[in-house]
Amino acid sequence: MWKAGGARMRVFISGGCKNGKSYYAQRLAHAMRRTGLYYIATMRPSDVEDHERILRHRRERLGWGFETVEQPENIPEILDKCDPDASFLLDSLTALLSNEMFPPGKAAINYGAADKITGEMIELLDSVRDIVVVSDFIYSDGLLYDGPAEWFRRSLAQIDRAVAARSDAVIEIVFSGAVVHRGAERLRREGLLPAGGAA
Repeated sequence: MWKAGGARMRVFISGGCKNGKSYYAQRLAHAMRRTGLYYIATMRPSDVEDHERILRHRRERLGWGFETVEQPENIPEILDKCDPDASFLLDSLTALLSNEMFPPGKAAINYGAADKITGEMIELLDSVRDIVVVSDFIYSDGLLYDGPAEWFRRSLAQIDRAVAARSDAVIEIVFSGAVVHRGAERLRREGLLPAGGAA
């Protein structure tokens, strides 16, 4: 059973696109709630598919007690809007990087986005009590990319590594379920590893 007065918990979740990791993260964040429960939405929709995904995620969260905070950039600003002792779900680092690296209305690419976000995420992780952070695993297609696409992959990898290194649990969502790379014992002990979660 989750101990509401226990030690802080920071969880990093990665997995392929559209494979259920957001729903898994929502369940986990809901189980971790102490007082408030915030959903930090980073996606800045750019097409019909983005809007449909946002609507689907909102429907999934209905009745779960999430307060949605739209924060597509400058993540530390949520510390002025939210109770740091509450529980957080940030979804996702991928969208956050896209927003910062390819700012709307600007032709120039922000090649310093990864360094900025890495520093901001470390600040956030060190400032809040409990948080689940979601990212996309975009490294296994075996293709070689040039220019901005490869820079984006390397940038996301930098951010992912920094967040994972500061997390108490690291979970990969695959189509067969959840693979816990770090923190399985604690997740089980505190009732935070859902049925079907594998070590």
